[in-house]
Parts: sequence; C-alpha cells; structure tokens
Amino acid sequence: ILVFKNLAYGLGSDIEKGIIQTYLSYPLKRRRILSAKIFSAIGLSLLILLGIQIPSLYLLAPDIVTPHFGVVLLTYAANLSPILFISGIILLATLIVRRGSLALVLGIILYFAFSIASSLLTFMAFATKSPITLQIISLFYPNIALSRYYGMQFYPGVGEVWTPTFPEVATYVGASYLITIFTLAIAYFYFCRRFGV
Repeated sequence: ILVFKNLAYGLGSDIEKGIIQTYLSYPLKRRRILSAKIFSAIGLSLLILLGIQIPSLYLLAPDIVTPHFGVVLLTYAANLSPILFISGIILLATLIVRRGSLALVLGIILYFAFSIASSLLTFMAFATKSPITLQIISLFYPNIALSRYYGMQFYPGVGEVWTPTFPEVATYVGASYLITIFTLAIAYFYFCRRFGV
C-alpha cells in the first residue's frame, strides 16, 4: 500500500499543485517526466525491498538460496506482479482524475477486491473441479500458479484440479507482466498525448 500511496499522492499532489504543468512548460519530454515519477514512486520502493529481503534471505538460508536463486527471483516476481498491475491502474486513474486521493482509494479497493476474487475463484475451482478459474486468476496473480506447482494446498483436494508445469508457471508470470506493461503503456500514451496542461 506504500507503493500505491507514493504513486497516487506523489503524482496526484504534483498535478493538483501545478508542478507537473510547470515541468511541461520546460523543454522536457513528457515520457521522461513520467518515468522519473514512476521510478521515484515504484522503482525505489522495489529496490529497497529486494535489496533488503534477498540478502536477508541469503543470510538466513544460504544453502537453499544459492542453488535455487532463480526460483527465489521467480517467487518475488510472481508475488510483486499484482502490486505492479494495480500500480499501473492507479497511475492511469491519477492521470485521468488528476487527484491522488481518489486514485489511492480506487487502488486500495482494487487491491482488496482482487484478493477477495482470488480466494473466491480458487474455492470455485475446487467446488467445480474445473481449472479454468485458477488459470484465469493466475494471469493476474501468478503466485497461485507457482504455489500450485510446488504443491501448496489452500483447500484440500485442489491438487486434483490443476497442477501446472514449470514452463506454464513461467508463462503465467510473463503474461501477468505483459498485462502490467500494457497498463503502463496506456498510462504513458495518455500522459504523452492526452494529458492537458
């Protein structure tokens, strides 16, 4: 939620105060202004998080992290994907409504709504014995596919419904980031072409 706050309030307050409009009056490219805002709101938070957690994990269990470093990175990528997707939606909402507080509320509501939908669809997959719902939600929450690959059971009997292969898990992680990149591209396009001064 800190990432959401940094993005919505950082950019939203700059829009409300007219700072972005001042930046746009200088000979700066719009995409560079937006890139700097995104990096300061999301990029630095992620660098701090990963810069602290991965070395800490290595200090706690070097015999596990060293041979499975790719799996550790894939796990972080799968778990961060929904947050980055919602951050892209918050960015777009902040640019459209030009208010950080409304975009932040929307982002928090989306975050909890996606979490609830994830749980409901997982239960529905168990109840109907159909893997379709798990596969759909894994596009937005690839950690579900990853946990199914490693055999973690949220509900008894879900292992009978769907167990993806490792390439499928990597595909779901990649697809979720493609969706996130598409959302950010829409925000960039809006800011560069449609955002009025």
